[in-house]
Amino acid sequence: QVTLWLNKIYGNQPVPQYEVNARTIDILYELVECSEARDRDVSLLIEDMKQKATEYEAEANYLQGLLAESLDLSLSSLSSKGTSYHSVLVNSAMTLETKDTSLASCFSAINEMTSELYATEAKNREMELELSDLRKKLTAAVMLERQLEEDLKKTEEFLEVEEAKDESRSQHLKFLKDKSENLKTNIEAAEVQLAALGLDQSLTHESLVSLSE
Repeated sequence: QVTLWLNKIYGNQPVPQYEVNARTIDILYELVECSEARDRDVSLLIEDMKQKATEYEAEANYLQGLLAESLDLSLSSLSSKGTSYHSVLVNSAMTLETKDTSLASCFSAINEMTSELYATEAKNREMELELSDLRKKLTAAVMLERQLEEDLKKTEEFLEVEEAKDESRSQHLKFLKDKSENLKTNIEAAEVQLAALGLDQSLTHESLVSLSE
C-alpha cells in the first residue's frame, strides 16, 4: 500500500531511496492514511459544491422562467438602468450575505451590520482610552527611568568623590602612623643615648614638670 501510494505521488519520476524499516514504514503509512482522508474530504467538498451549483442553477432557471411567464421579463429585456439596478441589488445582497434580495433580508442584514459597527466603534474607543492610559503610564515610566538614571549618576559621582577622600585620608593616616613610629624610634634611641651619657633622671621632662608643680 505504501509503495502504491509513493508511485502515485511521484508519477513518472522515480521514488527517492529511503531506508526500509518498521519506523519508516509506520510513518509512511500514517502519511498514506492522512493523504487518503484529505482526498476523501476534498472529493466530498467538490461533490457538495457541484450539488449546490446544480441547485443554484435550477433555482435561477426557475426564477427566470417565472419572470418570463408572469411578467414577460428577462435580463436581456432590461434597460441599461434596470441592468445597473439589478447588478447593484445582487452586489448588495452578496455584500450583506443575505439569503435573498428581499427588502426584509436586506434591512435585517443592514441592522445587524450597523449593530456590529456600533459595537466595533465602542470597542475601538475603549481600546483608544486604554492606549492613551498606557501612553501616559509609559511616559511616566520613561521620566522616572531618566530621573533614576540621573540620581544614579549623581550617586556614582558622589561615591567617586568620597572614595577619593577616603583614599586621601587613608594615605594621611598612614603618613601619621609612620611618622609616629619614626618619632617613637627616635625618642627611644635618644633615651638610650642619654642614659649611656649618664643623664640625671631629675633633669628629664617628667621630673622637671613634677618639680615645677
